[in-house]
Amino acid sequence: MKKRSDGTGKQSGNETGAQQRMPGAGISLQSALRYGDASTRLSALVMGAGCIAHRQVGKGILILLLEAAYVVFMIRAGVSNLLAFPGLGDAVQEKVWNEAKQVYEYTAGDNSLLILLSGIVTLFVTAAFLLLWVLQLKHSYALQEAVNSGSHIKNLREDLADLLDGKLYITLMSVPILGILVFNIVPLVFMISMAFTNYSKEGDHLILFDWVGLRNFGKILDFGGNIGRQFWSVLAWTIVWAGFATALNYIFGMILALVINRKETRAKSFWRFCFVLSVAVPQFVSLLIMRTMLQPQGAINVILKSMGLIDAPLPFFQNEVWARVTVIVINLWVGIPYTLLQVTGILQNIPGELYEAARMDGASAPVIFWRITLPYMLFVTMPYLITQFTGNVNNFNVIYLLSKGDPTSVGDTAGRTDLLVTWLYKLTVDQQYFNYGAVIGILTFIVLAVVALVTYRNSASYKNEEAFM
Repeated sequence: MKKRSDGTGKQSGNETGAQQRMPGAGISLQSALRYGDASTRLSALVMGAGCIAHRQVGKGILILLLEAAYVVFMIRAGVSNLLAFPGLGDAVQEKVWNEAKQVYEYTAGDNSLLILLSGIVTLFVTAAFLLLWVLQLKHSYALQEAVNSGSHIKNLREDLADLLDGKLYITLMSVPILGILVFNIVPLVFMISMAFTNYSKEGDHLILFDWVGLRNFGKILDFGGNIGRQFWSVLAWTIVWAGFATALNYIFGMILALVINRKETRAKSFWRFCFVLSVAVPQFVSLLIMRTMLQPQGAINVILKSMGLIDAPLPFFQNEVWARVTVIVINLWVGIPYTLLQVTGILQNIPGELYEAARMDGASAPVIFWRITLPYMLFVTMPYLITQFTGNVNNFNVIYLLSKGDPTSVGDTAGRTDLLVTWLYKLTVDQQYFNYGAVIGILTFIVLAVVALVTYRNSASYKNEEAFM
């Protein structure tokens, strides 16, 4: 029996070390490199060599082709992308006179935005390649163990059949995960990267820009600066708006659901239909109609003036207080039906025995509500409330379609009713301050993540999830 030294002077046979483990069980990269045979170790350089040597030729060829594709990509574009990434380019477009043609010709300069995107994509591709490199090494070592133990080695056809049977979950999840990576993770990293650059019209850095570290965060968080004052003002109103919008929607929606759900209420289905009908109408249509009706010469002011109730148009969107109250009230009309549907389902699932026992004990209607109905609803709907709060912080439609952030501006970019999300839109699309917009996006995520996690972890829904089982 052949033996090998483990480097400490002790000998280990086939029954010890890597050979003693089940094929593929608990394999680490270190084990594959240390105990792998020549073909497994060759896989560190020529990917797929171990698979080919261990009778998985088809899979080995596919892995080798992926390595070749990565090498070609790096030679043609990847290396240059990574080399340009730290500096984001510095060559400007130049106008050169062509004496022979008697015209000016323009030399193509660098575009920092494309360099940033190309560099990030190259980093992701390299990370994927490294993951493939590790996995194929481990797999080669697992095949080596399987061959040594006499286990059956699946061919490519059997592996493909297994992806439609025993490993169907991998097949079904691969496309969604790839979509999340391409359409969510990569753009998110790209946006976060902008926060550390001077990519904006400020200083004419729309084509060529540089890394600036945390400078943008300092400007945004600075109370004394222009952009900092706007940020803290918008943040304060965003929190106030989200608090009122979430609480009032929930309270009035709950009251409405209780009234409709009473035994004495007739035509329950009709009343629910009336409120659900407002949900069926596209929200942007309703909001634009309301914006038109609430203008100084809109239908509401015209009707009130014709009735002699007002002498001058009401400043629904021209006065700061009026505008903020208006968007909160209209958001109630938009949001209450959703709460009504949520609470109605919960009310119909509260055990009737609880109410009967409470009445037998002499509990009044208010006591029953405060001791049974409300705790049960809060327990069940706490995750929904957190979701609603998050949605209201990012409620772009209601604010932008109604007031567009008006009235008078805070600084030179934000309005009195602007939320962080609408201000971010203005900074990027209208004002071209892409770096500040990225910073605000990051800070918004941090605020929402902290509020959601702290609130949920301190709620009964998290601490005592079996209380109402």
